Amino acid sequence: MTSLKRAPFLAAFGALATLACAGQEEVTQERPTLVDPTNPAWSEVAPDSFVVTIETSRGDVHVEVVRAWAPVGADRFYNLVRLGYYDDARFHRVVPGFITQWGVAGDPEVTEVWYDRGMPDDPVVSSNVRGSIAYAFTDPGTRSTQVFINMVDNTRLDSQGFAPFGRVVGGMETVVDSIFGEYGETSGGGVRQGEQDSLVARGNAYLDSAFPRLDRLGRAYVSSESRR
Repeated sequence: MTSLKRAPFLAAFGALATLACAGQEEVTQERPTLVDPTNPAWSEVAPDSFVVTIETSRGDVHVEVVRAWAPVGADRFYNLVRLGYYDDARFHRVVPGFITQWGVAGDPEVTEVWYDRGMPDDPVVSSNVRGSIAYAFTDPGTRSTQVFINMVDNTRLDSQGFAPFGRVVGGMETVVDSIFGEYGETSGGGVRQGEQDSLVARGNAYLDSAFPRLDRLGRAYVSSESRR
């Protein structure tokens, strides 16, 4: 297991910070890659397994990704995380007793590039049990960036093609269960609801104005990885 710890998230959750200390990579340096999905950096193959630490306004969540469960989805998630796509996002769809979802970028320019950038489907190998994580999608080949954590056993989603690629291994009860969920579907709905136009067009500006109590994702990063 190789440690990949990065500098702690130093900014308030409202905006991305530039890390200026010696030896720290500036977040702003990653910005051009986010709007250039043809950059070779997006083609890196994920490790066999890796852990993503997600810093949120409720505390840290740790997600273990197992590439064998869903290789295509794991590779996309690995690169989205390490290149900063999820940083300064919002948990825009929290449905108690069902799922907690995020993955629309805070910056509409970034969302415009990625929202419909689908990828091939993975067969369902693991099951949508409580704590597992999978991509939201509408039709075959439309998984892109939005992911959700199953808050309960949603095994009925297995037959619908939702292929988990990882699971929460830390912070499920203490953090994920506490993420604000009183807005339900109204703060962005699901991909299948077809009601994300305002969220896509305005990003964080829309959510922070209309749904100010949503919890925030400050930063996500690969904290450890294993390659066989």
